[in-house]
Amino acid sequence: MKNQTRAYLFGLSAVLMWSTVATAFKLALQWLSPIQLVSLASFSSMLLLTGILLWQQKLHLAFRYARQRPGYFLLVGAINPFAYYLVLFKAYDLLPAQQAQSLNYTWAITLALLAVPFLQQQLRRQDLLAMALGYFGVLVIATRGDILAMQFDSVAGVLLALFSTLLWAGYWIMNTRNHGDAVASLLVAFSFSLPMVFAYCWFSDGLPSWHFKAWLGAAYVGLFEMGVAFVCWVLALKLTDNTARISNLIFISPFLSLFFISYFLAEQIEPATYLGLLLIIAGLLIQQWRPKKTIIEARP
Repeated sequence: MKNQTRAYLFGLSAVLMWSTVATAFKLALQWLSPIQLVSLASFSSMLLLTGILLWQQKLHLAFRYARQRPGYFLLVGAINPFAYYLVLFKAYDLLPAQQAQSLNYTWAITLALLAVPFLQQQLRRQDLLAMALGYFGVLVIATRGDILAMQFDSVAGVLLALFSTLLWAGYWIMNTRNHGDAVASLLVAFSFSLPMVFAYCWFSDGLPSWHFKAWLGAAYVGLFEMGVAFVCWVLALKLTDNTARISNLIFISPFLSLFFISYFLAEQIEPATYLGLLLIIAGLLIQQWRPKKTIIEARP
C-alpha cells in the first residue's frame, strides 16, 4: 500500500473518531461530572499511550523528556488535558451538543490571533475576514439564528466553549517549542497532569460513579478522542506527501458529528446550526488559502 493511501486511511480514521466524540461527551456526562470525565478519560488515554510506546519500544523517550523538561510538561499538562477538557466538558454540560461542537471548531481562528503576540506572526486581510465569518457563525449558532434577540441557551456555556478554543490554541503554540516524539510528549504531559486532575476531582465532585456506563463512556473518550485519533492523525501527517489534502479532511468531521448527534442523542439539528457551521468552515478555508505565486516568464 502506498504511503499516500495509508495517509488517507489514517486521516479518515481520525476524522471518523473525532466525529463521534461530541455524542460520546454528552452520553458520558449523563453519568459523570466534567472533572470526573476528565479524570477517567485521562487515565484511559495514559494506559493507551503507554501501550503504544511499549509496542514502538519508545517508552524510554517519555522518561527522558520528563527528566529534561519537567517545568515545560507540567505547564503543558495543566493546559491539556486538565484545563482544556474541564472547560470543554463543562460547555457540553451546559449547551446542546450541536452548539458546543460547532463553536469548538473556531479554535484555528483563535490560533491565528494568538500567533500574533506569541509567534510574532502578522494578521493578513484574509485572517481578518476569516475571523469575521467565523465569529458571526458563532453568533448565529449560539442565538439559534435569532441574532437581534440575542438570546442564548446558556451564556456561560458559549463563553466556556470559546474559552476552550483559547486553551487549545495556546496548547498548540506551546507545542511549537517541542520537537520530541509526539506520542511520548503527550504521555509525559498527561502523566504530569493526572495528579492535578485527580486532586481537583477528589476535593470538588468526589470519586466518579462506578456504573459501567460511566466507565465505558470515559474509556471511549480517553481512548479515541485523546489517544487513537491523535496517533492516527500524526501518522497521516507523517506519511502524506501533501499535508494540505490531509488537513482538509478535518472539514468532514463537523457534519458527520451532526449526524451522530441527531441519531444517537435525538437532538433536532437547527437550521441555524448548519448556517453558522458553514460560515465557520468558510472562514477556516479562507484562512488556509495561500495564493499561488505569479510566474513571470523571461522574454528574449
